[in-house]
Amino acid sequence: MRKQVAAANWKMNLTYQQAEQLITDIINTPHTLAAHQRAVFAVPFPYLTMVADKLKGKNGAAVSAQNCSSYKSGAYTGETSVEMLQSIHVEYVVLGHSERREYFHETSQLLTDKVNLALQFGLTPIFCCGEALSIREAGTQNEYVANQLKESLFHLSADDLQKIIIAYEPIWAIGTGKTATSEQAQEMHAHLRSALANQYGQEVADSISILYGGSVKGANAKEIFSQPDVDGGLVGGASLKADEFVQIIQGLK
Repeated sequence: MRKQVAAANWKMNLTYQQAEQLITDIINTPHTLAAHQRAVFAVPFPYLTMVADKLKGKNGAAVSAQNCSSYKSGAYTGETSVEMLQSIHVEYVVLGHSERREYFHETSQLLTDKVNLALQFGLTPIFCCGEALSIREAGTQNEYVANQLKESLFHLSADDLQKIIIAYEPIWAIGTGKTATSEQAQEMHAHLRSALANQYGQEVADSISILYGGSVKGANAKEIFSQPDVDGGLVGGASLKADEFVQIIQGLK
């Protein structure tokens, strides 16, 4: 079975003390992770080592950075390299989140460079893709999102591609009042898996976890995750509440 992943994206939220309390509350709320399940915490840079320390000895739980530099090292003030992340035992890094693409103008080529560096230093990229409302309304979402994969990932070997987790974000359904159904999530996930199969073969495509990043909550997690091509979620706001995120973890199949 593919890895089933509940990934928390705390974004730019919480003080150190609040973050420490949240991860403590999540750890102390009863839940279990099966061998094929993972709970990943993408936390702000200042909290990486604290959260990693809290998760020590917790099977299936790991810490993730929310971003990294496209440069290996050098005179890039304010940036954080993958080598730095590796040196503090960070296992995952979120790349290409819709907010990074929109607000910081991250391009497919920039993301290619970040993916390459992450893999070079042994980090697992959680690669985000997704379409805005205008693209969804134009009916071109399938081609648009598949092209995001093609432009940033399809240069990889099959072995390297299988080291990546993909997260689909329906940007049009986040904070807009519009809701994506579990069927819409499944439709896009199946399309992405088909695009992977066309490039790398069905066996490779079937091995890759594809997460859903559209307003997952405790109340809808189990239904969304039950879809055959949905392998968990990349969770924003709901990951800032301990009981809510634990409920999402429990929704994994």
